Amino acid sequence: MKKLFAATVVMAGCLFGTAHAADIEKPECIAPAKPGGGFDLTCRVAQAGVGDKLGDPMQVTFMPGGIGAVAITLFNTTRTDDPNAIVAFSSGSLLNIATGKYGEWTENDVRFLATVGADFGAVIVRADSEYKTLDDLMNKIKEDEGSLAIGAGGSVGSQDWMKAALLLKSVDRDPRKMIYVAYDGGGDALTGLLGGSIDVYTGDIGEMTAHLGTGELRVLAVMSPERLDEPFADIPTTKELGYDAEWTIMRGFYMGKNVDDEAYDKWVAAFKEAYGTEEFAKIQKDKGLLPLNIAGKDLDDNVKERIKKLREIAKEAGLIQ
Repeated sequence: MKKLFAATVVMAGCLFGTAHAADIEKPECIAPAKPGGGFDLTCRVAQAGVGDKLGDPMQVTFMPGGIGAVAITLFNTTRTDDPNAIVAFSSGSLLNIATGKYGEWTENDVRFLATVGADFGAVIVRADSEYKTLDDLMNKIKEDEGSLAIGAGGSVGSQDWMKAALLLKSVDRDPRKMIYVAYDGGGDALTGLLGGSIDVYTGDIGEMTAHLGTGELRVLAVMSPERLDEPFADIPTTKELGYDAEWTIMRGFYMGKNVDDEAYDKWVAAFKEAYGTEEFAKIQKDKGLLPLNIAGKDLDDNVKERIKKLREIAKEAGLIQ
């Protein structure tokens, strides 16, 4: 991994330099991808909703490569103590850490800072499905992991696969034995569900907004830690139904592991101040994000526990040694 990204890291280090002071002089958000994707969106939310809390306008810088690998390498070599820069991450980044796709770098090599919102996993069936409740579905899975066709937009080991794996693991069943159908995206998976090619779709609750009230689909549960607000308030969570199968599609930021506490705490305070404003809530909504406002040690602890669980599932499923 080091050899692969060495040249990029050196160039990026020369371009941006390394700051050592605790003062946040030129706030910068690193989007570890090309413009236009989820990391770009994540940085734009911070730029619009948090930038003015730091005094100077926030700059967005793009750093594509390895779906975050180049960025995490840079912030473990050249910019480990930069107080000005934050790096966007997602649940996909956490999965990459858990499965070793960032090489030697782990969750202990950065300081997780704050979130800007989230989406959540959902367990979805057709409206005419014989599975009226999540208990109905899970009882079938308990009988035989391979009795249902579960599909989603992603291959084995992807985020959507992990949602299904968590469901099976919550009732002590082996994810390797499930029938999993991989689609190119959520839209194709929904088409497969409606057409009868699969029995269950492990998608995202955010994408269900357009389907509520159509009479075509039934959301058995949302994989959020707590019940969501309208229009999802009537949907139970997997947790309240007794299944340890939470999946948060988290969007947030980390900093270099050697950033001092003073600078880190300034960033945390800026995010917490933003969380309390109507402006930030509107920005989240406009960007299609659901509220998930966690910062500082609470987030760092949350992420590390989440990665630990992902790593355990990946090992049990034979994805990693």
